[in-house]
Amino acid sequence: MKNAAIFVLVVVTHSLLPALTTAQVPALIESIDRRADASWEMARKIWEWAETGYKEKQSAALLADALEKAGFKVVRGVAGIPTAFTATIGSGKPVIGIMGEYDALPGLSQDAVPFRKPVAGSGNGHGCGHHLFGVAALSACLALGEQIQAGKLKGTLRFYGCPAEEGGSARVFMVREGLFKDCDIALHWHPASINSTGSKSNMARIAVKFRFHGASAHAAGAPDKGRSALDAVELTNHAAQLLREHTPDLTRIHHVITDGGGAPNVVPDFSEVFYYVRHPEAEVAKKVYERLLKCAQAGALATETKLEVIYLGGTVQLVPNDALGEVFRKHLKSLCDLKYNDEERQFAVRIQETLQDKPALENAGLVYSGSGGGVSKGSTDVSDVSWVVPTGGFSTACWVPGTPGHSWQATAAGGMSIGKKGMHLAAKVMAAGAFDLFQDSKLIDAARAEFRQRLTGRTYQSLLLPGQQPPLNYRDPPRKLAVE
Repeated sequence: MKNAAIFVLVVVTHSLLPALTTAQVPALIESIDRRADASWEMARKIWEWAETGYKEKQSAALLADALEKAGFKVVRGVAGIPTAFTATIGSGKPVIGIMGEYDALPGLSQDAVPFRKPVAGSGNGHGCGHHLFGVAALSACLALGEQIQAGKLKGTLRFYGCPAEEGGSARVFMVREGLFKDCDIALHWHPASINSTGSKSNMARIAVKFRFHGASAHAAGAPDKGRSALDAVELTNHAAQLLREHTPDLTRIHHVITDGGGAPNVVPDFSEVFYYVRHPEAEVAKKVYERLLKCAQAGALATETKLEVIYLGGTVQLVPNDALGEVFRKHLKSLCDLKYNDEERQFAVRIQETLQDKPALENAGLVYSGSGGGVSKGSTDVSDVSWVVPTGGFSTACWVPGTPGHSWQATAAGGMSIGKKGMHLAAKVMAAGAFDLFQDSKLIDAARAEFRQRLTGRTYQSLLLPGQQPPLNYRDPPRKLAVE
């Protein structure tokens, strides 16, 4: 394997945008460059705290405080969520929203080294790069906010602090509260192993926990007196495996047993399994979920246990927007200055030794990719925002090529300079793209026209239950709750 450089360059471009060039945004770039080290310090703090969904007290406060200090009007605890907030500067139209995330994942604790090394005392890790996501969005907002305060940009800029993207669906509750109803455009980005923007949709997702309550007994001395909650989970899982064969194409059903009992000689009186159901169409995901629920009911019936359903809601599929993708694509090309030193190249080589997929590391440059339609296999609550306001996003390379998200390898790269450089590029692209939208109403008009066209004959329907509240404790360890 050669070591001359780190990533492959493939350029895909067909932009029809007017010639707004980066020469018009030098102040934004200078502002972001000036704060590069301070931004990285913030990102590293969030990376080290690694707070999971709805528990991001320090991370949310760090971002909100920085915006408030910069002159933004901050409203904390929006939509009944302590770690969700908005921060607004400017007035009038257009209203441009920039979203930021900051929740970590359980089980992905990892030091910033190219071999498996969990951090002592921590079980969580930023394996999806949300520490980079939130801080790059913040950095772009601070730069744009300076221009608004100086009278060089007209309109309203709003940062949305969005917690619990990983299964908590915070943005769905924020949409329900009407927090995006005055937005003209909503923007986001995400860490990845390549630079990309385009028109992919994604998978709708429903999350649910099945809790079973049985009766404990000595597993050898009095097994007939026990009613095993773990048996109920195992029967549910077996039924779900059989269900897979009879679901529509592209369905995904996956689970983890979060509580299976404490000792083999005690019949477990409590057990819990956590499921996701995904499909490119929310209506199909709902139907598959209804069938999965029958699997859990059957498990309870067969074991004489009581079933408790903890429905966590879900997210619909994304409504893409090519017009906004084009705004970002030209800046992703023109602003990309990613270069890697010998230490970073060696890090990449070591990481790739641990991966199954090993894209070439030789040749200069970095991958650019136009999505070209299709469906991403991931899910996000950005999707619900995209049904109520034109929404555009992009990705920058923050991980080594071939790195899957939600992996220790992603956590590692996100904690060192490869992640820092990708985050820094994202801040510039976000700021430049938002600048274009503030300056040229025709770009907003085009995005809104496409938005209306894509929604022709379609109506947004949340996957929340009526009156459902944010599941603020969904990352807590399972509890043995009494069933009424």
